Amino acid sequence: MAANVRQKLGQLINLSHASGSHKDVSEKYKAILDGILKTGGDELVPSLQAFIETLVSEGVSLVISRQILTDFTSHLAKIPDTVAKDVCHFTLEKMQARVITFEEQVALIRQHLADIYEREENWKAAANVLVGIPLETGQKQYSSDYKLKTYLKIARLFLEDQDANQADAYINRASLLQAESKEEGLQILYKACYARVLDFRRKFIEAAQRYNELSYKTVVSEEERLTALKKALICTVLASAGQQRSRMLATLFKDERCQQLPAYSILEKMYLDRIIRSTDLADFAALLLPHQKAITSDGSTILNRAVTEHNLLSASKLYNNISFGELGSLLEISPNKAEKIASQMITEGRMNGYIDQIDSIVHFEARETLPTWDRQIQSLCFQVNNIIEKISSAEPEWCNRAMEQYSE
Repeated sequence: MAANVRQKLGQLINLSHASGSHKDVSEKYKAILDGILKTGGDELVPSLQAFIETLVSEGVSLVISRQILTDFTSHLAKIPDTVAKDVCHFTLEKMQARVITFEEQVALIRQHLADIYEREENWKAAANVLVGIPLETGQKQYSSDYKLKTYLKIARLFLEDQDANQADAYINRASLLQAESKEEGLQILYKACYARVLDFRRKFIEAAQRYNELSYKTVVSEEERLTALKKALICTVLASAGQQRSRMLATLFKDERCQQLPAYSILEKMYLDRIIRSTDLADFAALLLPHQKAITSDGSTILNRAVTEHNLLSASKLYNNISFGELGSLLEISPNKAEKIASQMITEGRMNGYIDQIDSIVHFEARETLPTWDRQIQSLCFQVNNIIEKISSAEPEWCNRAMEQYSE
């Protein structure tokens, strides 16, 4: 069949050189293409290759070849992915020498080829195919929205491939364009993608802030808002202990939606400055993504490091001073490691105190009584409020009568 297709195409080229009008010749090319697609079978790939090879040759008018190639790209979705993938690669290879001439058609083919790789979960190949679209260097002027959408898709695909560096590079390109876009959907996509990049790069507190912002976007479905809130909570727990994380913990703890999340118990303990034991972490650890389970420079996991820092801060509010040995037992780590973490947190200004290495004691600086008292009162009021809500849900009539008696 491929030989028959080549024969028809050769006759058509001679006809167009002789007296055929562009419209008539284009219709004949479309008829040949339709015939190839209808026949299908084992000859589909070689027949399409013969068709493409003829179209991109110098013998066919650019007006015709561009039009027919655009028409051909619209048929790609109707072809099985395995066939379409081979044909797309062949087409891109044949167009390579004239890529500027067929820039629009190349972009359409690359978009479809990337979709195929994405369906196959070959994230890196899909991203690299899209990278080949000359968004900045080509002759065609692409809209800001088209470039923004493409850069965001490339970044998302690299993230799926666990390549945070490449994703960061393309989210930075998208950052230059997002202010120009008026499309709310693209703005949401940008914020979500940027939050994921920050998450992958272990900038957990910045990621948490952006995930939390997304959780309030009404244009996003309720399920996706809760997912964003869950990610904000996880990133907050994984963040380094300090004032920024304390503020984020307070924000999430006061958000009633967090009570629906499986990680709420860890959030509650962190906000209330309670010591968290390793046995408390099993359920939370199951929620983590692969990149969040990475090992830090001191040999501990990101989660264990974050919880150790939290427990150290909690200890600083319970004790005036503590020996390295006792601190290590409290934190469930070695005394040397406890000293090292305490020293780092004090140096970075994330905890107040000083270390006496001669006596092997960590001294925590005296806390102001009033702020601590305020927080304790706030915690007590919150717990009382929770109890009242539970009583009201279980015994609404009794609760109403009690409230009426109190008001009298």
